[in-house]
Amino acid sequence: MKTIGLIGGMSWESTAEYYRIINEAVKERLGGLHSAKIVMYSLDFQEIEQLQRHGKWDEATDSMVDAAKRVEKAGADFVLICTNTMHKMAEEVEASINIPLLHIADVTAETIVSLGFKKVGLLGSTYTMEEDFYKGRLKDKHGINVVIPSEADRKTVHNIIFEELCVGKITSSSREQVKTIIQKLIDQGAQGIILGCTELPFLLKQEDCSVPLFDTTMIHAKAAVDYAFRD
Repeated sequence: MKTIGLIGGMSWESTAEYYRIINEAVKERLGGLHSAKIVMYSLDFQEIEQLQRHGKWDEATDSMVDAAKRVEKAGADFVLICTNTMHKMAEEVEASINIPLLHIADVTAETIVSLGFKKVGLLGSTYTMEEDFYKGRLKDKHGINVVIPSEADRKTVHNIIFEELCVGKITSSSREQVKTIIQKLIDQGAQGIILGCTELPFLLKQEDCSVPLFDTTMIHAKAAVDYAFRD
């Protein structure tokens, strides 16, 4: 079993889910008292969010590169960035280390493609929804077309993520708002919906949606376990 490297804390609530899912999956595979070999570096999300908010992406990249180097130095065999948004600098992070980076968009795309889907909706932070580092990768590398909410709906989703989910607040009113936004994406032809923020699975479950939901936290964490056991 390889040692899994996690860059977490963005937010710690979703990073805790990574830890739980990975360890449960290892226990399911091996039984007994087995658990995963994990090295984790957890960032202070307040600092990262401020850099995002003020467009200081170079500084944010420096923080992510530093975290990746620490994880590698601590003995990780490969690394995961436990957040969708910070894959904005995934290429820079990967170039700075000598171990593989398991990209969240790639493993999510593999799941989508396995179902034969060609068009999906994307929910996440405004950075993830609006910029090309995520949906462009899905299109160019995996042939998946992506639809995103309207500007007003993108703002609603972003605010729910940062003002509620990242601080552990979950409300039925926000769930209903996001369900309405999802229906609009389905009306535009989305065959499934990517929960492209690792906090969104706290708010939405499959029973809330008439098309498949792609829980990126679950997909990424389980892909890490698969990779850890790969020869």
